[in-house]
Amino acid sequence: MNINISNASGEPIYLQIANQIKSMILDGKLVAGDMLPSMRNLAIELRISFMTTKRAYEELEAEGFIESYTGKGSFVKTQTLELFREAKIREIEGLLMEAGDKAKKIGIGIDELHQMLDLVNGGEESDCI
Repeated sequence: MNINISNASGEPIYLQIANQIKSMILDGKLVAGDMLPSMRNLAIELRISFMTTKRAYEELEAEGFIESYTGKGSFVKTQTLELFREAKIREIEGLLMEAGDKAKKIGIGIDELHQMLDLVNGGEESDCI
């Protein structure tokens, strides 16, 4: 599994793992029923503590992205369309918050930001949003 860990990141390692696996699921790189590496094997591969991978998998399970079975492993859970949509909405909200913050810092108002969003979307409101 291609997971990149950054010690320089302010984000805890378990969250880096969970977020990257979540992204793989949301992007369709991992699909329902795919088996994840065992917690122990992933810990060895990433050269981190078993407890860190365990915490990442627990996070993913709590959010409904994976399901784990004792003695069998962890698998990508069948995603409902609503869960997928909700995760994408949170991602878009984060990007919009970042864009809004950057716009404020250089004096771009909400109207100009709306115009920029319309331009990015090809001028069509209902088809792209």
